[in-house]
Amino acid sequence: MLGAKLKILFFAEGATLAHVARPFVLANSLDPGRFEICFARPAAFAWLTADSPFRLLPLACQDASVFSRRLDRGLPLYGFPTLVRYVEDDLALIDAETPDLIVGDFRLSLSVSARLRHVPYATICDAYWSPEAALRPPLPVMSFTRHTPLPLAQGLFKLVSPLALRLHSIPIKRLRARFGLPSLGYDLRRCYTDADLRLFGNFPALFPDIRTSSQAAFVGPVAWSPARVAEPAQLESGSIYVTMGSSGDTRVLRNLLPALEDTGLPILLSSAGRPLPPNLEMRRTRVFDFLPGDLVCKHASLVVCNGGSPTTNQALANGVPVLGVVRNMDQFLNMRAVEQFGAGVLVRADRASGTRLHRALEQLLHDTRFATRARALAQTLDDVNPAQAFHTHLTQLLTRASRERRR
Repeated sequence: MLGAKLKILFFAEGATLAHVARPFVLANSLDPGRFEICFARPAAFAWLTADSPFRLLPLACQDASVFSRRLDRGLPLYGFPTLVRYVEDDLALIDAETPDLIVGDFRLSLSVSARLRHVPYATICDAYWSPEAALRPPLPVMSFTRHTPLPLAQGLFKLVSPLALRLHSIPIKRLRARFGLPSLGYDLRRCYTDADLRLFGNFPALFPDIRTSSQAAFVGPVAWSPARVAEPAQLESGSIYVTMGSSGDTRVLRNLLPALEDTGLPILLSSAGRPLPPNLEMRRTRVFDFLPGDLVCKHASLVVCNGGSPTTNQALANGVPVLGVVRNMDQFLNMRAVEQFGAGVLVRADRASGTRLHRALEQLLHDTRFATRARALAQTLDDVNPAQAFHTHLTQLLTRASRERRR
């Protein structure tokens, strides 16, 4: 119908804060005069989407604590029965809303459900998981790596990782067979990012080997800041901003905070609403549940985080180097790209001793090359507008889908 709004149905998976916050930022960037937005997210993140300008829908998701346990144990992140329930829930929502386009963020079941209903589907993802990039899996932090010599653990992981990646792809393989769709093989990258369009929420300059196409494109770094959080009083230039986010290992703060306190710089710590370990050393540290990360990063000399893309995007967009204390494979893959660019330092969470953290902080605060490279990366965004890129690529996908339907 001429002039009718196009309906976009967003699926925000509840595994971590990032998978809700990232699509929420992009949904808010779309023109409400042209698009009708329906945003499905788990009830646990209702606080994030409060006062949303568009319609909100409940979305049943695996509990984040289950996701975290499976991650720690090296298990597939979603079991086959969970994914079957996801597809059934997806289909019920798609049938009720009849969208023109579906956008998801790590809702792996949409690889099946969107195709069953023949609705064009775009996934927001990270470039390091896409089939356009060669996957060199690093050894993540797991229960056994804390007590095993690292060379031995890495050697064992190199031997078993091909089998482990196949194991992680089996639930998706079974799911597609269950619903009569062709297999994606045992390629975990395809299983994690299969869609009509992959949209990478990263700096293109960090992943120069990625070849973009009509099926794969960068929208640029996407980062979220809470809208209704008061600014900390007297934001000091040169402060250190610290957050382990929703999926970092807060135990590292026992060694990290003393090392940070020794720098003599003011420290702003965001707990992201999570409990912190007791009896932390905090003479110069001010603690907040949430902070306006984009604003704090503008004043910071260093950002310390779990190494995931949401906070590193925020820091690097402001030209601030990053110390990533990493735990899961996502964080390793992201920080590896940041470190290779020269804009940060990666420290394993299971090897984050006071000595190692002191050494990393000395590097980042006193070697000007890190800040120089971070500023150079920020300057690559001069011609990048995530909101505009998102709109452009969705429009192209809709046009392509319409042309294919006419054929």
